[in-house]
Amino acid sequence: MRKNILIIGGTGLVGKVILRILKGRNFDYKVFIGSRNPGKTGSALVVDVNNPDTFTAITDHKIDLIVMCAKDSSNKILQFAIQNGLDYLDITKPTPDLMVAYDFAKVNKQKNESRIVFSSGWMGGIVSSLVGLVEPDTSKIQETNLYIYYSIKDLAGKSSAHFLAENVCKPFVVYENDKSKNVRHFSDSENFNFSFGIGKRQVYNLDVPDLFILNQIEKIPTVSVKMTYNSKIVTRFMGYLQGLKVFNIMSLKERQLLFGSSGKGDQTIFEVIVKTQNKTKRISLQSLKGQAELTAFSAVLHVERLLSDSVAEGIYFSHQIHSSAEIYEALSAYSTINVNRS
Repeated sequence: MRKNILIIGGTGLVGKVILRILKGRNFDYKVFIGSRNPGKTGSALVVDVNNPDTFTAITDHKIDLIVMCAKDSSNKILQFAIQNGLDYLDITKPTPDLMVAYDFAKVNKQKNESRIVFSSGWMGGIVSSLVGLVEPDTSKIQETNLYIYYSIKDLAGKSSAHFLAENVCKPFVVYENDKSKNVRHFSDSENFNFSFGIGKRQVYNLDVPDLFILNQIEKIPTVSVKMTYNSKIVTRFMGYLQGLKVFNIMSLKERQLLFGSSGKGDQTIFEVIVKTQNKTKRISLQSLKGQAELTAFSAVLHVERLLSDSVAEGIYFSHQIHSSAEIYEALSAYSTINVNRS
């Protein structure tokens, strides 16, 4: 049976890569691209997340699954999916928006055939799957730390840059022994030794949805996320700006310019450290084609899982619709992704 997929934000950086990977792996899918502006092909639909009058294009084209690659803070598309019994996968929401959307779905979703999947964790929501691979019994996990290597040479979309620009002056929550602790981006420096030849780097706090998912959903008592840039100078500079409260006196536009640089492409790396009472384990992942490729491939894995009809109706985070072994095997088999366990 032919499956109809709508990628909203499909003309953006990650949306284009999702389209490429989907078409290369699944010839029986019909993929439509939704954006605010009219396209030049029959697969281009005008769907503006801020204008519900445009949503009729979704039902007119008998869409089975909506993939959200565009910002929808008001959750109008989520509401439409719930009301019309459509499957929904979102890869875009930062932590505050994710928490609101998750609560909205729990309150508003009625029993029907739709599957609502939130996949906004780091790189398409695969971190929790890798945590589960390292230790399947999450009740044994006392602490999980995510360390991110971010290259300013990598291709980057506007959404993450704008999130940092808007929130770098605001505190966010990390968790220590199930107690929330307010911290700020680019604070609490420590050194971490990255794999894949990167070596020891200074890392700082970063807010990503995995903080919420791993503590509030998976009940891991202590969770933190820290990042470094490929440039040691840039990393140190961001720490200085935060420590001296320079971000507070910069305008939003100036912060957007600061965080909004994008290169032509580079590798991205992240490391997951999982601590139980008796052991500390690590899983390291390198995407040679960068963040967009890894995020898009993760999203495609979620799409394929949903359209296999093996997931019951309900509300999920993306790691809950797969086995950890499936995700690990798929990542390991991808030509530009390397995964190491230790």
